[in-house]
Amino acid sequence: MHKRALITGVTGQDGLHLSHILLEKGYEVFGMVAGQRPSTAQSFSQLRPDVKLIQGDLADFSSVLQVIDQSQPNEIYNLGAISFVGLSFTQPELTANITGLGFLRVLEAVRKLHVEKSVRIYQASSSEMFGRVRETPQTELTSFHPRSPYGVAKTFAHYTGVQFREAYEMFISNGILFNHEGEYRGYEFVTRKITSNIAKIKLGKQERFSLGNIEVSRDWGYAGDYVEAMWLMLQQESPDDFVIATGKSHTVREFTTAALAAAGLEPNIERYLDYDVSMIRPSEVDSLIGDSSKAKKVLGWEPKVSFEELVALMVENDLRVESAR
Repeated sequence: MHKRALITGVTGQDGLHLSHILLEKGYEVFGMVAGQRPSTAQSFSQLRPDVKLIQGDLADFSSVLQVIDQSQPNEIYNLGAISFVGLSFTQPELTANITGLGFLRVLEAVRKLHVEKSVRIYQASSSEMFGRVRETPQTELTSFHPRSPYGVAKTFAHYTGVQFREAYEMFISNGILFNHEGEYRGYEFVTRKITSNIAKIKLGKQERFSLGNIEVSRDWGYAGDYVEAMWLMLQQESPDDFVIATGKSHTVREFTTAALAAAGLEPNIERYLDYDVSMIRPSEVDSLIGDSSKAKKVLGWEPKVSFEELVALMVENDLRVESAR
């Protein structure tokens, strides 16, 4: 019998990667999509026609209940969120409702349907929960100090998962994923902003582009590697929390320089880049770097794609995308 998986936030970057590997493993895959974005669902269906899409809304408990009841999953991957950190400053209540309370609704729906002993649940936690970091590198035991409404909402969801796991003996694993990028990254994220603009410059469509603070550093990995860790977490004998990271940190400046080099352009960012003060967030996380040694030991997971390979992969993809336009 095929395993059945439900992915919330299925049309996002991680949902695309995760649905691909689950389909390859023989799963029947269901994806929850918000009804107000039919074009997103349509373009997703062209990429993943084998995924069964169900309309649902993480802000509406009865809707979440209906989706879980309809899909009857063995595994739930809660990837649904207002996932752009910058947006969370302008829409903090929406972020708290979807990113934070959304996961609470998923867990309550599972209990209401009396399937809490038969469903394994993955929660997409985030390195943004560490915020103003207390130690470097960050591990599963590092305390949280989120610096954005997004980070606060993710912290609420994370601890909700821990509490339900302990109170009701549910199989809930939190994956504390550090920044992970790839060819499906949204254009609002700084990495895709960099690679798409550099592709346009390479093709002669424009000469310059703008960024905010380019000295912040992040631990960047490839999303295709990271979703494998999500799946591995739900195959263990017992649930747990895991940091998923590369253990190497790079600044936005370094990412931009590497992208210019990958495009065959002079790696001199001042030649192409303008500094835009309006892009700076009210409070910023300056540096993040993760220690995923527990994931390596318990899950047998480690990243395969290097930083340089990731940047090159994204640049090559955007050169294809922009050439076709």
